[in-house]
Amino acid sequence: MKTNKRLILLILGLLSAVGPFSIDMYLPAFDTIAKGFGTDIEKVQLSLTSFFIGIAVGQMIYGPLLDKYGRKKPLLVGLTIYAAASLLCVMTRNVESLILIRFIQALGSCAGMVASRAMVQDYYAGKEAARVFSLLMLIIAISPILAPSVGAFLLEQFDWHYIFIVLFIIGLIILLSSIFFLPESFQGNRTLSLAPRSIISKYFEVFTNSTFLLYCLIASFASSGLYAYLAGSSYVLQEICGLTQKEYGLAFAFVASALILSTQLNRLVLKRWSMQSICMIANICQVGVGMLMVATLWLNMVNLQSILGLAFCYLFCQGFIFPNASAMAMFPFKTNAGSASALLGFLQMGLGAISSAAVSLLHNQSAQPMLYVMCIAAALSLAFHLIRKTFYSESI
Repeated sequence: MKTNKRLILLILGLLSAVGPFSIDMYLPAFDTIAKGFGTDIEKVQLSLTSFFIGIAVGQMIYGPLLDKYGRKKPLLVGLTIYAAASLLCVMTRNVESLILIRFIQALGSCAGMVASRAMVQDYYAGKEAARVFSLLMLIIAISPILAPSVGAFLLEQFDWHYIFIVLFIIGLIILLSSIFFLPESFQGNRTLSLAPRSIISKYFEVFTNSTFLLYCLIASFASSGLYAYLAGSSYVLQEICGLTQKEYGLAFAFVASALILSTQLNRLVLKRWSMQSICMIANICQVGVGMLMVATLWLNMVNLQSILGLAFCYLFCQGFIFPNASAMAMFPFKTNAGSASALLGFLQMGLGAISSAAVSLLHNQSAQPMLYVMCIAAALSLAFHLIRKTFYSESI
């Protein structure tokens, strides 16, 4: 790593943030896009679901490629696809085309997510890897703060098409940065076979590792609650709570700031506590927040203040769960870190797609779908924590 370490971390963070930024920037535009296409907001929400599906599927494709050909070549191909799809989104003329092209855009963006996680595993191990994941989460967490505000500004000054023009420019900048400033961290293993049976066997080897499976599910179910919030927040905060597009961007930034705070606190807490303990305590707290969300529904106390306050606490817990659980899931792997990273991302985004689709399909002009799904996601994550604690005693 002769290149400046801070520059490498910055590029890895940007690669990790391509997907989240692509999700968050157009959230304020759901209603505008729906009106422009003459359709319902539920159908526009499906373009978010298709993006999650694309990320989930794409990561399974990139995993073996990263292990066979090294990290950079597949990464550059993916970023090129992302930039091209961003331009196609500008030219789409109906919601069905947008849903399809967003799927293709996701196939490109997920290359950065898989490659960045694999590169962290190439460079670091153990608690150091968790601390680096926390740094990456800082950059990822900034995207929900900046992206909706940028999207709202573009909507005020231009129209929603310019959101995807900006995403194209961002993709191009990251592509050029990766070409010129990101060193190859793993040359690849050309002896690896890309035959379907070999790929399935490699993924099965990763999936059946008990440490990977449990911590992967813990991280993925906790993250699916976040994706339920992403899918439902635009309608809940703008249509139910009456926020303008600009106010929604500011409210979204406030909630997302919880991730910045907790991920950086996590780096300090790791000096005194184990990753398992931090993750477990945060998960218990997240379930408590989820139960309070359900209580506000039963007591008819759903309002702007309660939603923003509880969502802030929910994401605050997420900032402790995801980096630690991800680091522990990746811990057993070195030579096939690409496949492990891909499977981790597949399950995370796959469950995210299910939770966002559930919010869309259960849409009943209330906050119920979003809040119920967030509570259930946290509870399922805690369930796997309890399984790990009951049957496994490994210490990382």
